[in-house]
Amino acid sequence: MAENESKGRKMLVAVDESEESMYALSWCLTNIVMRNSKDTLVLLYAKPPLAAFAGFDGTGYSLASNISLTMENYRDVLAEGVMDKAKMLCRQHGDVLVETMVENGDARDVICGAVEKLGVDMLVMGSHGYGLIKRAFLGSVSNHCAQNAKCPVMIVKKPKSTAENK
Repeated sequence: MAENESKGRKMLVAVDESEESMYALSWCLTNIVMRNSKDTLVLLYAKPPLAAFAGFDGTGYSLASNISLTMENYRDVLAEGVMDKAKMLCRQHGDVLVETMVENGDARDVICGAVEKLGVDMLVMGSHGYGLIKRAFLGSVSNHCAQNAKCPVMIVKKPKSTAENK
């Protein structure tokens, strides 16, 4: 344990475009990362896979390459925006060592794969708080990672605002 503390901990924080994700990152920075430590945060964004699409315009030419290129560019811009926002949040919390990763694929597989590949000490992620029906159709990334990640998992739930409770 003392050896781990001297070299610092490596924590993976899964980020996406949601408020819950950024809240989890902020919570991690406030409650887990020690100031002036050798802790490293690895920010991971999983770009969802492209849906298979093939179509033809009125002349019979395939639109798939143009649409695929446009969608891929959008995914890149979105990933860059999420990472910029996350890195800005880290800078606001002081001197924190930050690494970034952007991977393609289903978030469940990407996150669990990164945990194993990097050998992180902890995974931190937000929870969207879906109800039973949505979770049944969409699945729960945080639940999957809690069950399958090869490290401790901290799932941070964003509290409901007082305005919503009235």
